[in-house]
This record gives sequence, C-alpha cells and structure tokens, in this order.
Amino acid sequence: LNDTLRKYKVTFIELGSVKCLPCQMMQTVMKSIETKYGRDVKVVFHDVWTDAGKPWGVKYGIESIPTQIFLDETGKEYFRHVGYFAEAELVNVLQMKGVKLN
Repeated sequence: LNDTLRKYKVTFIELGSVKCLPCQMMQTVMKSIETKYGRDVKVVFHDVWTDAGKPWGVKYGIESIPTQIFLDETGKEYFRHVGYFAEAELVNVLQMKGVKLN
C-alpha cells in the first residue's frame, strides 16, 4: 500500500539528535516500535540539531530533547512526552488509539 494513502492509527514523532545520549537510546525503541507495530504506527525522526530538523523543533515548540509527540489518525496531537521513553510505557500511549502488535 502506498505510504501516503495509508491510514496509520498513530504517528509517533521523535524529536531529538543523534548526538544526545538519551536520544540515542530512543533509536532502539523507535526501531522496535516500527518492527512490532509498523502496520498501525508511522515512526518519524527529526534531528532538531540539524538545519533540516530545526524547523520541526520550532513547529512543535520543543524545549528539551528527546521529545516524543503522538498524533492520532487525523493528525491531531494527543500525547507528548519529554525525555527517554521506555518502550513498555510508550506502548501504553499507542494502545490508547487501538494499536495492536503486527
């Protein structure tokens, strides 16, 4: 299915940097979420310490990294978390919108 036509239950946006330690720890969590929930969850990463990623930090009003933002299928933010987000806790946020294991 074409990615742009696909309806994801949740878009999980990670705003961080590849240079920040808690952000590096989140990379593992993001990969795991993509593997286990990729059918229902679109995982997006923006490195806000780069020119390409900086506008996203501004758009979402990021004050510290990492920050995770969760959008529902209409694109509306329904949850936000700042700091390292353990996978077990993050999954609870996905399940609020009916996300299930692939």
